[in-house]
Amino acid sequence: MSPSRPPDGSQKPQTAARPPVAGRAQAPAAGTGAQASKPAATTPLTRDNVTPATVAHAVAEKHPYLRMAFANPYNLSLLIGSIAVATIVQEPVLALAALSVEALWLVFGPGSALLQRYVWDPARERARRELEEKARAAFLTTLDPAERRRVDKLVERQETIRRLAAQNPSFTGDLLRNELSKTNRLVDAFVEMAQNCARYEQYLASIDPSELEHDRDDYSEAVRRGDPDDQRTQIAQKNLEIVNKRLDRMAEIRRYLSVAKGQLDLIENSFQLIADQIMTMQSPKELSGQLDELLDGVEAIREATLDTERILGTMDKEL
Repeated sequence: MSPSRPPDGSQKPQTAARPPVAGRAQAPAAGTGAQASKPAATTPLTRDNVTPATVAHAVAEKHPYLRMAFANPYNLSLLIGSIAVATIVQEPVLALAALSVEALWLVFGPGSALLQRYVWDPARERARRELEEKARAAFLTTLDPAERRRVDKLVERQETIRRLAAQNPSFTGDLLRNELSKTNRLVDAFVEMAQNCARYEQYLASIDPSELEHDRDDYSEAVRRGDPDDQRTQIAQKNLEIVNKRLDRMAEIRRYLSVAKGQLDLIENSFQLIADQIMTMQSPKELSGQLDELLDGVEAIREATLDTERILGTMDKEL
């Protein structure tokens, strides 16, 4: 539309379609999120949903070591094999002995600190990483190859930090797990922010700012020269307001992109710095301080994202 012609009632203001909003911790991570790596909350057991499946799921979530002690191939092979042999030879004493040993194993085995440290905790960690990688891969499909390479490189640095931290005698197992779990949140936040940046950049690329500025100047001139009581002038005034709102939207998105991209660089550089320093750290508090500072920055970016989405949502309603 060209405002140089007298605007009439048949003209409709043009508005750009807003891209779909990516959810938070989608992290990957995300948010973006935010938080793809976090397990879903277990549904509480009630009188209406108590079934063998829900009870088994609740027990497995609350007592993971009990589940791992029972549902592992070695235990199941011995248990089933013993019962099978007892059935073949028709020896009930053997079956009772096998069940008794299994009961003792399930009572005392899950509480073994030695098994937890060297067998079950590493297995749980491997399973958790596999789930994270699958969830993250789904989010990475929305990023361009360059951003995917950045995420892959960040994950490599995370693994380097894990490996070097495990070699530092100042870090105990529990403290190490607690602090390194924060790196998972940072990687997810990195994916979430990268998604938001890609989405906003795609939106900005669909708009020609010079054309908007030209329209704003033309509408301003039409309003300045027109009669305030003339319907054409009133329509030109409405078009001018819409164009100004679109320009405000673009400025808000550019501000977000500037801050978010800076935070992405900060996470990358901080991971590299931590990898350089972690071998000589004397206390997990040194690692915790750096990771907490990064998480604070991530939360600030998320708040800025919500504010931006809120502003854009308000503009959409007004438009």
